[in-house]
Amino acid sequence: MPQHIRTLIVPGWRDSGTGHWQTLWQAQLPDAERVVQDDWYTPRRAEWVQALEQLILSRPEPVVIVAHSLGCITTVHLGTAAAAQVQGALLVAPADPERRGALVDFAPVPAEPLSYRSLVVASNTDPYCPVRLAGAYARSWGSEFVRLQDAGHINVESGHGHWPLGWALLQSLRQEAQQAADAVALPLAAQAAA
Repeated sequence: MPQHIRTLIVPGWRDSGTGHWQTLWQAQLPDAERVVQDDWYTPRRAEWVQALEQLILSRPEPVVIVAHSLGCITTVHLGTAAAAQVQGALLVAPADPERRGALVDFAPVPAEPLSYRSLVVASNTDPYCPVRLAGAYARSWGSEFVRLQDAGHINVESGHGHWPLGWALLQSLRQEAQQAADAVALPLAAQAAA
């Protein structure tokens, strides 16, 4: 039997408000779940990563992650068991914790390749992370890199409400993840029936 793919929304520092594309997408995706942090304003890596890992491991289905800013860095800090359930990740406007004092607990940023397909989307005008650093993250993580022009931090303040390009990237990741899950499930179902 094919496995259902879960979509997990992973906001960054201070959460994503009502007009943010993450919030709008969550409302459109009936299967979407949002990681909730105990403290959105004083982030601590151990607590943030643990909250995400608990959400991933709460059910056995594979997941696609939709992360923004510090949510991207939280995602790449996942342990092996949680990362094994990730089938894809859309990592948008990753944060630079080494240059922002409130986020320093998330440094250093892991530089190992991710075990799942990932897309890093960044802007040449992001005030929180230079695009060259975002590109370096993408290379070290083995991610595809999408560079946007003059898109700021890709949030409400930079004019990104629903954000159709990001939505299309997410749908592509979800479709690919579902196909991969189905390809694994069908032979297992055939073996079980034999």
